[in-house]
Amino acid sequence: MATASKKKRSDENVVFAPEMRVTKYDRVSSGLSALVFGLIVAVLALGGAWLMNRPKQEDEPVPVELVEFPGGVDDGAVDETLLVESPEDPVPDASQEEIQEEMQTEEIFETVTELADVSADQLLRQYETDAQSSGKVGSREGSGRRALGDAGGESGVPREQRWYIQFANQRDIDEYGRQLDYFGIELGTILPDGTLVYLSDLSQPTPTVRRTTSGRGENRMYMTWQGGQLKSADQTFFTRAGIPVSGGRVLHFYPPETESQLAQLERDYANRRPDEIRRTYFAVDRVRSGYEFRVNRQSYFR
Repeated sequence: MATASKKKRSDENVVFAPEMRVTKYDRVSSGLSALVFGLIVAVLALGGAWLMNRPKQEDEPVPVELVEFPGGVDDGAVDETLLVESPEDPVPDASQEEIQEEMQTEEIFETVTELADVSADQLLRQYETDAQSSGKVGSREGSGRRALGDAGGESGVPREQRWYIQFANQRDIDEYGRQLDYFGIELGTILPDGTLVYLSDLSQPTPTVRRTTSGRGENRMYMTWQGGQLKSADQTFFTRAGIPVSGGRVLHFYPPETESQLAQLERDYANRRPDEIRRTYFAVDRVRSGYEFRVNRQSYFR
């Protein structure tokens, strides 16, 4: 009995060492960590391999467009010509092909009258001032400032340059003379000796002649023919009066009443300001009391 109790007390005093074991959680977590680490290493390895072995990218050339500006340059060629690209082969003796073009009579008439207007205006200045070219050729740059003076001027085209009047045709010269007499229009010309000759009563067999040696006090508007066949009819009136004017210039002097009548008709036609009107075309109609002017058409600057 004593031996058994002693053995039992010795077993109670024995101390066991701790035991460490790997659980299923540890196995799963470590496997996932290894898988993620391996994926990271694989991605880095593949990325490095792609960077090392990728093809070299070549820079694409920028397209160049040739733009030719008008005008010359300091080092340009004297005999340089324009570059005209044509699908046809070059022909040294090329000429324009004859093409039938339809053109309105009104456009042709307006173009001719514009050219005649410019030529007549230049001829009038040369004739009246007897200007001659002399001196040395030169040039000077202006300042761009307004000129000295305090008088204003009328804008637009003057009446005597924008008005075109159609009278009777040349075949009825007596009717043409009656029209001029009805509106009080006198014919005038300057003789080679400087005498200014006026003709009135043109419907009579012998027109009335009035002479003067000075143009002082002559403020009437005057016009002259830019084309047509009535220019020779004016010379016929001077021939009837015994005054040869072959090759001379015949002027039409309009009284203020007739000028005012034409200006009123011009304003009433389209209610446009005079500085907006480029051309006004009048015609003469026969009425019971005599004759009257009528506006056929107008052209404008804008």
